[in-house]
Amino acid sequence: MPSLGGWEFVILIGILVLLFGAKRLPDMARSIGQSARVFKGEMKGMKNDGAAEETPAPPPAPPAPAPLPPAASAPVTPPAPVQESTPATGQGHSTTGQ
Repeated sequence: MPSLGGWEFVILIGILVLLFGAKRLPDMARSIGQSARVFKGEMKGMKNDGAAEETPAPPPAPPAPAPLPPAASAPVTPPAPVQESTPATGQGHSTTGQ
């Protein structure tokens, strides 16, 4: 396969400018560069994942015993019921002793 020379690049760039315009070419080049960086990072990540799978993982530590809640250590007594008193109306209940 023959390699591209200087004139071939000039013609190729001229065709790209005619097709897409001079304003769009820098944006297109920027997006292609970002895509290449993302692709390269993903390939590195895949290589690192493969290396991580080959090395054995350390065994998990045994779970620590859970502390008892404070309410479970002392017996719980229900509160005494509140009795409502009715006010004295003066019928049969006197405080003067008459």
